[in-house]
Amino acid sequence: MRMTNKIMRNNSIYNINQNKILQDQLTNQMTSQSKIVRPSDDPVVAIRALRLRNNVSAVTQYNDKNAEDAKQWLKLTEDALLTINSVLNGLCEQSETGANKYQTSKDLKIIMEQMESLTKEFYSSGNVDYAGRFIFSGYRTDTPVTFTQADILEMGKHPVSFEIEEDIDYKQISTINYTNYDVVDGPAPGAGAASYEQGVTNVDLYRFRLSYNGLDSINGGNNNSKMPGAIQMQDKNGNTIRLDDQGLSWLDADGNPLPAGDPLTQITIEEEMDPEAAYKKVADPNFKGIVYCPTSGELIFGQEFYQNNFKEGDSFTFTYDKSSWADGDANPVHHFKCIETKDIGDGTMTDVRKTAYNVREKMEGKDQDIYYDVGFNQQIQVNTRADEVFTHDVRRDMDDFDHCLKELEAIEQKEKEIEDKMKEFAEGTPQYEDYQKKLDAVKKAGSYIRESIHNKFENQITKYQQYQDETRVAMTNNATRGSRLELIATRLTNQKATFKELQTDNEGIDVTEVAVELTSSEMTYSAALMATSKIMQTNLMNYI
Repeated sequence: MRMTNKIMRNNSIYNINQNKILQDQLTNQMTSQSKIVRPSDDPVVAIRALRLRNNVSAVTQYNDKNAEDAKQWLKLTEDALLTINSVLNGLCEQSETGANKYQTSKDLKIIMEQMESLTKEFYSSGNVDYAGRFIFSGYRTDTPVTFTQADILEMGKHPVSFEIEEDIDYKQISTINYTNYDVVDGPAPGAGAASYEQGVTNVDLYRFRLSYNGLDSINGGNNNSKMPGAIQMQDKNGNTIRLDDQGLSWLDADGNPLPAGDPLTQITIEEEMDPEAAYKKVADPNFKGIVYCPTSGELIFGQEFYQNNFKEGDSFTFTYDKSSWADGDANPVHHFKCIETKDIGDGTMTDVRKTAYNVREKMEGKDQDIYYDVGFNQQIQVNTRADEVFTHDVRRDMDDFDHCLKELEAIEQKEKEIEDKMKEFAEGTPQYEDYQKKLDAVKKAGSYIRESIHNKFENQITKYQQYQDETRVAMTNNATRGSRLELIATRLTNQKATFKELQTDNEGIDVTEVAVELTSSEMTYSAALMATSKIMQTNLMNYI
């Protein structure tokens, strides 16, 4: 085959151009520090680069954003739980001080003021927020655990009523001690030095203590919503006793009236607004039913009724209405299945909006746990729910203490009144002797009341310790999540470093190697130009 000058020239130009392309590639690699500029440079490297970049992006999101967010949430929860534990410890210490039965009402009042302050702090700790989200509120992160002053002001313009369903079992039936000394306000019931004393009675009453006081009454006159309230008691078979403005009714699980012979129809419920009047009525041996006291949030009954109608394993669902709220009250939407009726008109409850809460959650047994994605197919719970820590019992226990203080103040006042009356008569006169008997009776009643307060404080120490145990369980769970998150964060940091190293190995260049190749390419290019120009200077005519 004859090799012409044209063929040689074309081949030389092609080879020089290929060398120039290589030079361009090496120059781009040096300037970009990357093996490829466009996917077509190396499709395998390009595909692997896309995958590694996605991995680095995901790990960066998990490690730098999600995990850090979760850490902050858990840290705020830890701080709040530590505060709550400290508050409960303070309440326990105050209970130990209050257990002294020889304290006066003034001494007890000082202790109570400190306990009230601690109780307010207990619930206010639940309103901790992180970046505008309340950390104990479950999915409702825009709603604080307790009602705030702003909420109460708004309710003053547009009343809000809640129909609340609360489950209470047999073990939650509690007792309250009641002392009746009305006998000293009348004539001597009989002859003898102890006639008044014998008229002083002291009994233990039983009760279902609901989670709130200040509930709506049946007639509705004093309710903030101006609507009549109701109380409903349902057993585990679905049978119901309901007391409303239409009276008392007994219904089966389908809503049909129970037959007259059913044992449930023998149970009656009466409403009594004044707690003292309610206790007095139940303390009467002839009373055989239940007294509902909306003011104190209790359903009270006697020992005989308790023994005849309740047994181990019983459970009940109580439905009641509450429209009077105060700053610091726990919002029921975080604890119960409830229906909110909110005025959206002129404040008269003629134009309302109803909203149901926790219906599906209670039916399906679901909890409002919040999870963060902190890894590939890996989640971690970050929240502690209000119902795990903020029990209503802390507030309701303070209500019981308030009642104890009022009882002690009343008996001390009665004792002072009688002592003042005795000063009006000479010792030995019939009037003086009569007041002396009354004083002895009042002192006997006072000893009952002081003993009851002493027992209440002693039992309360154990209760506060139980609340602390629940708080510590929440603290342990939160700490466990934090420890797991630390392990995950460490692994994510290592993964991020590994993926970045793989990314560098895949896309990055060896600068030294590329520099040598580029220099070699430049020298080859120059040599090729010189050789080609030398060859092209000679043609066939030079030999003719």
